[in-house]
Amino acid sequence: MKNNNINTLLYGFAAGIVGSALLLLIAAAILWQNRIGFIHQLSKNYYGQSQNDSFKSFPGDNGKAILFPQETLVVEAVNKANPAVVSIVISKDVPIIIERYHEESPFNDFFGDEFFNFSFPQYRENGTERREVGGGSGFLVSSDGYIATNRHVVDDKKAEYTVFTNDGEKHEAKVVARDPVFDLAVIKIEGGDYPFLEFGDSDVLQVGQSVIAIGNALAEFRNTVSVGVISGLARSIVAGDGMGRSEQLDQVIQTDAAINPGNSGGPLLNLKGQVVGINVAVVQGSENIGFALPSNSAKGVIESVKKTGKIIRPQLGVRYIQITPEIAKKNNLTVEYGALISRGETREDLAVLPGSPADKAGLVENDIIMEIDGVKLTSEKNLSSIIRIKNVDDIVELKVLHKGSGKKIRVKLEAIPR
Repeated sequence: MKNNNINTLLYGFAAGIVGSALLLLIAAAILWQNRIGFIHQLSKNYYGQSQNDSFKSFPGDNGKAILFPQETLVVEAVNKANPAVVSIVISKDVPIIIERYHEESPFNDFFGDEFFNFSFPQYRENGTERREVGGGSGFLVSSDGYIATNRHVVDDKKAEYTVFTNDGEKHEAKVVARDPVFDLAVIKIEGGDYPFLEFGDSDVLQVGQSVIAIGNALAEFRNTVSVGVISGLARSIVAGDGMGRSEQLDQVIQTDAAINPGNSGGPLLNLKGQVVGINVAVVQGSENIGFALPSNSAKGVIESVKKTGKIIRPQLGVRYIQITPEIAKKNNLTVEYGALISRGETREDLAVLPGSPADKAGLVENDIIMEIDGVKLTSEKNLSSIIRIKNVDDIVELKVLHKGSGKKIRVKLEAIPR
């Protein structure tokens, strides 16, 4: 009887194991059958419902990948922006150099040909030919063919510029305007009904925010996409063009999105596909340290070109030194921020330009402009960067410290004389 009980228990145990195994197999089959929805829900729970519920999943069975929210936003932004991003090819007439060898030695007169038989290369120019000598990037800013790029991309007045749109079409381009203040230029191609990009607000960018760079990488790989984050804001750099020329660029955006030679002039996008910067420079030999001009500094320039055919920038008309705590301490100043109106290195570099808006408002050397339109003037928000995003005929309110006394002055900005 005892053996029968043991056998019954063993049979029951074995049946339980088999039943459990069958249940596990059934559960696994159900999970596999519904794996896409399960991953979808898991990713939603992981990422949350941010980004306006923009998550999409693509069934793995139809050959498409499953995209997570961040990836979806990047793909959508690239698809939106790519048709408006262009490659710029620089062509120029260059000399044709012919090389030939002159088989004669200066020692032949003394020792004869049997001792020395040297060949000396000689070079001479034999006309010119048109060649591609470089390239860059740009993006359409209007349906009638206006394109924004960097000034250094189209700075050679003897060169010709050809634009390739994303559909492979080739267009001859004309340089409309080169900005003397900022590394910006506007070129134009003939035609109409082009896709174009919209500008976003670069003043609301945050460090760590995702961004996308698109451009003609190495002047060879058109519409190359790279993704990164905002690494820093309001940087000041000295950028060189490799030909001995350099310029100071302030208030630029730092990003780790890969920016290579040839990317210059291409857009830096937020995840909505809006332009928040114009790629301008990269630190050679670095690990993904690139820079872009903020969009808010470019908007006014581009709009003035579209309306008037030339770049019109507003000016206040002062030279200044940005006050820092160190400068304030060294010069016994009563404030640690603001713009100290100061003359330049030579007598001709006056502190206040005669006839300028500042001159008409009564500003003088050693006045300190502490605020403009309620914004404190600091290294991050300096006078030049604020004036740069204003328009001609805008009226600004300045808070000024004059001989120890504070006062407010309203000034109407005027165009920089050309």
